[in-house]
Amino acid sequence: MKENKADKKDNESKKDKKSRENQEVQKLVEISNIRKGQISVGELINMAKDVMENAYTPYSNFKVGAALLTKSGKVYTGVNIENSSYGLTNCAERTAMFKAISDGEVEFETLVVVADTPEPVSPCGACRQVMAEFGDFEVVLANVKGDIIQTSVSQLLPYSFDKDNLIR
Repeated sequence: MKENKADKKDNESKKDKKSRENQEVQKLVEISNIRKGQISVGELINMAKDVMENAYTPYSNFKVGAALLTKSGKVYTGVNIENSSYGLTNCAERTAMFKAISDGEVEFETLVVVADTPEPVSPCGACRQVMAEFGDFEVVLANVKGDIIQTSVSQLLPYSFDKDNLIR
């Protein structure tokens, strides 16, 4: 019996879907194998994805989540918080960092940032500068599809302004 065009297209679509699912599972396995002390990058990504739903984004509906692992092993999460006066909006990365700093944590191991974007989401310039204030640590850019880019603060902002630039 001959396979008609609709059946053939449906079978190819199922194969493509299965292939994409296998790739996504492989990405998750690879991510979960990256360990930072007692917590994996995959776990940090999941935390950032989970908290992303708490973002306050009535104007853009662009939700971002972040998870920050401190050198002491604590994890702080953050979301973007919009304001009708747009300049007062706070990004997820800074929210997580400010929460950690307010608890006395100023040494960071890894920061993960996640959004529902076609490519892994990248921090804005203000976030990069705030990150640079606290050293050169790992930054993981991700999206909800599972794509990731592992980088560092110094790679994101190679010529940051720091305390050495201040005249005393």
